[in-house]
Formats: sequence, structure tokens, C-alpha cells
Amino acid sequence: MKSFCSGASDADLLLVSAQKVDNEGLLIALIPTKRTGLVVLDDWDSFGQRQTDSGNVQFEGVAVFEEEVLTTKQQSSSIDLKSSIRTHIAQSILNHVLLGTAEGAFQAAKEYTQSSTRSWLTSGVQIATEDPYYIHHYGEWFVKLQAANALAQIANEKLQATWDNRQHLTMEQRGECSIAVATAKVQIVKTALEVTSGMFEVMGARATSAKYNFDRYWRNVRTHTLHDPIAYKLRDIGDFALNRKYPQISPYS
Repeated sequence: MKSFCSGASDADLLLVSAQKVDNEGLLIALIPTKRTGLVVLDDWDSFGQRQTDSGNVQFEGVAVFEEEVLTTKQQSSSIDLKSSIRTHIAQSILNHVLLGTAEGAFQAAKEYTQSSTRSWLTSGVQIATEDPYYIHHYGEWFVKLQAANALAQIANEKLQATWDNRQHLTMEQRGECSIAVATAKVQIVKTALEVTSGMFEVMGARATSAKYNFDRYWRNVRTHTLHDPIAYKLRDIGDFALNRKYPQISPYS
């Protein structure tokens, strides 16, 4: 059984990987979704990322033919630094998904505030866009989104330099990239969660109507961020900041 198989329910082919029978390495293959023994359960029911169809896929006696094998990797005790950059690429993609979601929520909230939100009775103003409480929130979020964007750009530049030097990569260079990507992620996740949940405070109760579907921003961010908790990013960053230790190579760092 494999969980979180995004897009499997709509796919004609699946990219699969498995340990070899002799446990001597990894096999990667591209096989038809309708292959006998392969069952897409179509059971994704999370409150966020509803269109990803990231449910479970069951495998039982699934045949893989030689022409479907893309590559095989032998078990090795040595660390392949070049291949480990894939982790940073995947992390960076998700960083930008979350950042884009936060920016989208900010824009949606702003447009709603400008067009539909009412000023509060005791605000002392008649127009919502002049309400000091709302203005303060937008100022806070603008600053945090700018910081998130700046850190994302730094991480992108570090990742590009790491990729350009991948043939001669050192553990130190790889570690610096890992810290840059993790630092961006912490800021992006915190900002995205704050903006997507707090946006209702500057839009008002009417904005919770199902017809707007504004809660999709928070639902998607909340679901995505649970797959890679930033608590462990902060652990890695803290260990680097205090002890100059780089994160261990893993699918998440």
C-alpha cells in the first residue's frame, strides 16, 4: 500500500519505485495504472488539496516488464551528493506553492475589503479601507510576505549555484543550500498560515459564506504543511546557527 499518491486516480501511467527482492538497491519503473494487481482506491477525503486526489494505491503481485524499467540503483554506502539535490528542488517547489497561496489569499482579501467589507461601528471611520485595525493587519502581512519572498529568492539563488556545481559538490555547499531552503520554508509556512486564517478578520463575517470559498486558502496550506513539519526545519536551522552542523541528508533536508 502506498499513501499520498497525488494524481493517480486520473493517470494512465504511474511512476513506481521498489526495493529489489535481494534488497540490493532500488528499481524505478513506469507502469500502466490499469495493470492487474494495482488498485487506485480513490479514497482521498482530506479537507484540503481536494483536487490532488492524493489517496492510497494498493499493490499486490503487480508485474513489471523489462521495457518498463527506467533505472535500477545499486545499494551503496557512499553518499551521492548530486542526487541529493533533488530534495532541495522538491522543497523549493512546495515553498513556492505555499507562498503563491499566501499571496493569492492576500490579494483576495484586499479586493474583498475594498469592495465589500464594512468599517466597524467603533472604528471612527465610514470606509473599511480607512479602518486603522484593517490597515494594521495589511501592513503586518505585507511585511511578512515581502520577507518570505526575499528568503525564497535567496534560496533560489543558492539552489541554482548548488545545481551549477553539482558535479563537484561538497558537503558544505550542499548543507548551505539545505539551510537556505529550510529558512525560506519556515518564514513562508508561518506567513501562509497567518494570512490564510487571519484574512477573515479584515473581511468580516459575510466573507465566511460558502459561495466565496475563501477557506480553501487555509485548508490547502494547512494540509500541505502537515506533510513536512517546520518544527524539524527549525531544529536543523537551530543546530546550524548554534553548532554549525548541517542537516543530515534525507528526503526532507
